[in-house]
Amino acid sequence: MAMSTVRLAVTPDDRAELERLVRSGKTEQQVALRARIVLHAADGLSAIQIAEAVSTSRQTATEWRNRYAAEGLACLLRNRPRGRSFPALATTIEAAVVEKTLHEQPVAGTHWSCRSMAAAMGISKNSVQRIWSAHGLKPHLVKTFKLSTDPQFVEKLTDVVGLYLNPPEHALVLSIDEKSQIQALDRTQPGLPMKKGRAGTMTHDYKRNGTTTLFAALDVLKGEVIGQCLPRHRHQEFLTFLKTIDNQTPADLELHCIVDNYATHNKQAVQEWLAAHPRFQFHFIPTSSSWLNLIERWFAEITNQRIRRGVFRSVKDLEGAITDYIHHNNANPKPFTWTQSANEIVEKVNRGKATLGTLH
Repeated sequence: MAMSTVRLAVTPDDRAELERLVRSGKTEQQVALRARIVLHAADGLSAIQIAEAVSTSRQTATEWRNRYAAEGLACLLRNRPRGRSFPALATTIEAAVVEKTLHEQPVAGTHWSCRSMAAAMGISKNSVQRIWSAHGLKPHLVKTFKLSTDPQFVEKLTDVVGLYLNPPEHALVLSIDEKSQIQALDRTQPGLPMKKGRAGTMTHDYKRNGTTTLFAALDVLKGEVIGQCLPRHRHQEFLTFLKTIDNQTPADLELHCIVDNYATHNKQAVQEWLAAHPRFQFHFIPTSSSWLNLIERWFAEITNQRIRRGVFRSVKDLEGAITDYIHHNNANPKPFTWTQSANEIVEKVNRGKATLGTLH
């Protein structure tokens, strides 16, 4: 319905007060907006003209014109009381939603969505969202885990955590691992830069230009990294990297190396080389416990910050980017700090095993 353009009746006293509200720097912005709407209506402007003049919607202009006409000046200074916008659900329904979320699955899915739960319970999806939020339920999320079955789990864990929390004197503690099959990916089309209000873009498809393997050793105390890119991931390359470590570390220091159980670390040639270089002492983490090796945390950093969104037209470009990142890291190293004791970790693992035991 078109709004009448008949001038809104405003008394001289009200006009003076409305103009004061508009001029005053202490007036709340929402109150000043309402005052301007009423003044324009008093000058005979239509709702559309008022909306354009004060940069608001036609509905807002109409609402405050009508409210002033019905309630007077005082209505501009207060908001209407906001009551509950939805009827309260019975506690039995809320409890049923929680129970179904925790212990049942939908017929055609692995987990509930707001809409599927709403349809099953005969309530709105907004009600489901409020219930899930109140009880901390997030059916769309799942976290992965794996408990180690290593029979020497406690012994290996205690050994490695001891190196983190109480490193030996006159020695370096190095966390060593390989990041294999790093792809030199080039995008099929140039991406667009980030702008205000728009994220940067890049094509989903890419060109593969070869791979490299990054061998890295993290100085746990300092945060510095010794890195070397090699074409393959065999014990021969691992021996090459051990020789690089040997050359780049002080010869009078023992080297306590934290490594995983990958086969290349236990080859006969590697064992013979270690026997000829007794300052290298290997400390193996338990199986399925890569989280215990701090170099994995550093691998996550270089992946997120330099590799994943990089554009590399050759393996040489990729290896150059990795080398530059290592130099940047070592110019201002920031070590990762290990905080949990071995006993705390063992207790947590035991709780996990006990919980799994109750599900079978």
